[in-house]
Amino acid sequence: MVKRLQNQLKTISKNLVDLSKKVEKFSAELAKMESKKSAPAKKSTAKKAAPEKKAPAKKTAKKPAKKTAKKPAKKASSAAKPTVLDSVFDVVKRSRKGVDIATLKKKTGLQSRQLSNALYKLSKRGVIEAQSRGTYVKK
Repeated sequence: MVKRLQNQLKTISKNLVDLSKKVEKFSAELAKMESKKSAPAKKSTAKKAAPEKKAPAKKTAKKPAKKTAKKPAKKASSAAKPTVLDSVFDVVKRSRKGVDIATLKKKTGLQSRQLSNALYKLSKRGVIEAQSRGTYVKK
């Protein structure tokens, strides 16, 4: 029994050595790839190094502009693509008598778990309510 364990430990240690060699090879390849990518970047920063003497005032002015430019971009992307909650609420809102789960699945294309989570969140927010079991209406 002890000999078997010792043999297994030896094979495991050999496998670990092989794996560590492979990891070292991959890390060396990654380092080469990163150095190739960073080499052109260094050249471009070397060209921009001379104008940087005047740049400190420009950099401070650009930072707020970048932040304000990013925020509307996020709003535009969220407005273009409705969320799961929005799509479920739209279907419930359009229905006068209420919508059952089967209809919600067909109209939204969501899976059961996604649909139940969305219905739970919407009901907790107080936007919809359960008319009866499995039927939801807008409050």
